[in-house]
Amino acid sequence: MMRSRLLRLSVLVVFALAPMLAFPAPSQASVTPAVGPSNLAVGIDATHSGHGYWIATAAGNVYPFGDARSYGSLSGVRLNAPVVGIAATADGGGYWLVAKDGGVFSFGDAHFYGSTGTIELNAPVVGMAPTGDGDGYWLAAADGGVFSFGDAAFSGSLGAVPPASRIVGISAFPDDSHYWLLTASGEMDVFGFSSGSWPAGWADISPTPPNAPFVAVANWGTESDFGGVWMVGADGGVFTLGGAGFYGSTGVTHLNAPVVGIAVGPGQGGYWLVAADGGVFAFGDAPFAGSAA
Repeated sequence: MMRSRLLRLSVLVVFALAPMLAFPAPSQASVTPAVGPSNLAVGIDATHSGHGYWIATAAGNVYPFGDARSYGSLSGVRLNAPVVGIAATADGGGYWLVAKDGGVFSFGDAHFYGSTGTIELNAPVVGMAPTGDGDGYWLAAADGGVFSFGDAAFSGSLGAVPPASRIVGISAFPDDSHYWLLTASGEMDVFGFSSGSWPAGWADISPTPPNAPFVAVANWGTESDFGGVWMVGADGGVFTLGGAGFYGSTGVTHLNAPVVGIAVGPGQGGYWLVAADGGVFAFGDAPFAGSAA
């Protein structure tokens, strides 16, 4: 397999137990604030329609907004490690939560295919990316290690050659042919491409270094269209690659808390950023449906 590296990308973005008790979709006013050392927001993902989203916290709470339904959470469950991300199924009928130790928790129509919860890791897990059909997923660790489960194919990792700065997110191509690992400094490593198949103009990009560390990555595309990639920094600065559109950022806005995640709408015409205090910032055609701040 060929591994292609994008140098210092300026950016965007960055996910079994049986489901816990469900709770009704709250209005903005009724949401318990996602604040506090053990209950900071850690990620966001969008519904299939793009008219809603879920926010997950380190304590395992899940807050649904818009047309997002609650399929359960880890509220009240004693965790071995904090949750670090959330990933929705393709049809929006469920989601996974992934913890720092690689524990995976499935809700709704999301199925459990395995975890690293019982494995001693060299570095903590930082994110999760499901396969297109939802029958598998990849977990990424801060040292570049990649763990594949279900029908997710392992195409390589950085585990043997750790990156200069920690991995902060993973994102997979819709047809499961490859996946990306993004570092805090903006380097991106891509796994799964055969020699010569990496899109022209996507490699060796060296823009101005970001003002804040990168925190997450997201992408879109089809088998015939490489699509694009969004990357987001802790200051909410959004950077794009390929066909990904730029619709705005919080890079020049004073934030009460750092940005921790990004979710892209199904039409790829907009995105949401979520901050650690549960604040949500909507851009493009991504509708604002409430926040947990």
